[in-house]
Amino acid sequence: MAQYKGTMREAGRALHLIQKREKQKEQMAVLKQRITEETIVKSKVDKKFSAHYDAVEAELKSSTVGLVTLNDMKARQEALLRERERQLARREQLEARRLQQEALRDRERRQEQKRRISSLSFTLDEGDEGAEGAAAAGRPQSAEVSKRRKYLGKNPDVDTSFLPDRDREEEENRLREELRQEWEAKREQVKREEMEVTFSYWDGSGHRRSVRIHKGGTVQQFLKKALQGLRKDFRELRAAGVEQLMYIKEDLILPHYHTFYDFIVTKARGKSGPLFNFDVHDDVRLLSDATMEKDESHAGKVVLRSWYEKNKHIFPASRWEPYDPEKKWDKYTIR
Repeated sequence: MAQYKGTMREAGRALHLIQKREKQKEQMAVLKQRITEETIVKSKVDKKFSAHYDAVEAELKSSTVGLVTLNDMKARQEALLRERERQLARREQLEARRLQQEALRDRERRQEQKRRISSLSFTLDEGDEGAEGAAAAGRPQSAEVSKRRKYLGKNPDVDTSFLPDRDREEEENRLREELRQEWEAKREQVKREEMEVTFSYWDGSGHRRSVRIHKGGTVQQFLKKALQGLRKDFRELRAAGVEQLMYIKEDLILPHYHTFYDFIVTKARGKSGPLFNFDVHDDVRLLSDATMEKDESHAGKVVLRSWYEKNKHIFPASRWEPYDPEKKWDKYTIR
């Protein structure tokens, strides 16, 4: 290639052809090596069978004296072949049995080694016991001494609290289950507590009402109770269903499937106040402290969905937005 005279494209083509030719040479060498190995294996097999038949022929010649008929010759040859096959099968069985016994002895040796390792003692008296055993090597040991040494184990002075312990894990699981049941009982007790929810039916102006409901109740259950008290005073609500109502608390539209307990436990906050206080009160502190949160709560609004769709571009509906638990309202705003 150093003496090649031509364009770069022709030089690249020539280099590609050379590389392709070298790869073909390597493939041919691998194929030739494979054929050679297969030939050697076949020759070994042929030699094995030829040795088998040579032994049979030699035994047939040594056992045949004088002239015999063709049938007798064939019968004797078949008998010798069967005998030879039986000998080979017996030899293979003996070889397999020998390998099996060696594997069994090897397994027993490994088990004995594991047993010796597991029976090692880490106590402080180990050196004294070793010296005593060396001194009494010539005397037969009693059953009591062998049993005592068999059960030697961990040093009781060593801290093993970091190691797996079935009894300790069972105790921890039992204590964890008791705490879980206790927490479940307290949660159910809090959910059964009743509270008063103050709200305002909003149709452009506020109409203050209040209902009592369990803390574990959902927004949908609250709207159902509120609707029962509002139907007799507002004609547009007589044919309305719960799914047509919306509950807005602190300028956030709360989904029907959320429970009041969820807002109380998580201390949820809205745009203009806390979501975990459902009564109405103002912050009456004499001194204003910027480091403390304002303690004031506003009445939630119950609104028809059709009214919201018509007036969502007008204040106060323009401030309302769906509740998102991932969104944090650290500062309250009232505009």
